[in-house]
Amino acid sequence: MIKLFRYPEVRKKIIFTLAIIVIVDVATIRSFLSGNALFGMFDLFSGGGFQNFSIVTLGLGPYINASIIMQLLTVMVPSLEEMAKEGEYGRERINLYTKYLSVPMTIIQAYGIYFLLNKQGAIPVLSSIDLLVLMVTMSAGATFLVWLGDLVTERGVGNGVSLLIFVGIISRFPQQIYSYIATLTADTVFNALLFGVLAVVIVASVVLVNEGTRNLVIEYGRTGGRSQKVTNYLPLKINQAGVIPIIFAVSVVMVPSLLAGPLSGSANPVMHGIGRYLANNFSQTDAAYNILYFLLVVAFTFFYTGIQFNPQKIADDVKKRGGFIPGIRPGMGTARYLKSVVNRITLAGAVFLGLIAILPFFFQQSGSVTAMTVGGTSLLIVVSVVLETIRQTESLMVTRSYDKFLF
Repeated sequence: MIKLFRYPEVRKKIIFTLAIIVIVDVATIRSFLSGNALFGMFDLFSGGGFQNFSIVTLGLGPYINASIIMQLLTVMVPSLEEMAKEGEYGRERINLYTKYLSVPMTIIQAYGIYFLLNKQGAIPVLSSIDLLVLMVTMSAGATFLVWLGDLVTERGVGNGVSLLIFVGIISRFPQQIYSYIATLTADTVFNALLFGVLAVVIVASVVLVNEGTRNLVIEYGRTGGRSQKVTNYLPLKINQAGVIPIIFAVSVVMVPSLLAGPLSGSANPVMHGIGRYLANNFSQTDAAYNILYFLLVVAFTFFYTGIQFNPQKIADDVKKRGGFIPGIRPGMGTARYLKSVVNRITLAGAVFLGLIAILPFFFQQSGSVTAMTVGGTSLLIVVSVVLETIRQTESLMVTRSYDKFLF
């Protein structure tokens, strides 16, 4: 830990990241909205801002939803697909379009939050002017949070958006731990110990899958007076998509719950019936919700891996360098083989992510519900963000050490 502060640039990045986290925490105002499961899902994406109702209540939800839409459009629209292949410039343009798209989504979601809070009796019916002020303020807060996330990504350590979501999750841990300890009795100590052991096993499994790789042998033939064979390895991560599929899946799976409120209050019998069906079947304790959640995690894992990993490009690069996979023809043969291998390991990783995400449902069905409700989603995000941040920090330290050695 002390080594991190030996390098001025690394030290500045860490201090800057911590400062942004403090700013996000200060931006929240204490209130009374904890305890509602749906509001808790919003709190996941707001850096704790929904539990402490504030101008950043919308959090990163609109930006994440805009990102999902842009990722889908990148695959469907040829011009955007070409732009995505233009390297850093293309990614920056798509990120800019994502921010533009997030603006109308913040307005829509701000009104949705007002509608939900009004139905819950948390706030009264507002006049048009007051409602406009509320929506503009909440939209500005969401934009402010995205800007802070970008600052962390550019000038700090780690991925800014993921890190802010991470902060929102761990900010609830002390209260949850305290509440859990307060409910312990002599009869429940064994269950608590069992829960602790399971938690350690699950965390270890998440780390193993996140860091696990399948190494493919690559052989290079060199000619320099005599033939010399050089063997190298191409590491393929089991979970190449990281935590993004979980974040995307949570955003989408919340939609039925969001629609349930407005539809249930409709005077139209059909709309009212649909609203009641969604309310009764798409809560976090229902099988339909968890099946949909699992399928979304698997689908988004394959989708995002397909965007991140280009087997044809890797096959071409290996061929240009004179390399080949033993027993596989260079070029198209290698591309097909890489795609096949990636699909197999991605399936294993996607199923694992999906099962971890719906762990609370399994505990509920087995009657092993505990007072400490740290869901699989939160666990995956926390572990993934910590690993990614550590990886980036170590990379920065290695780079600075190398620069110091050279100069």
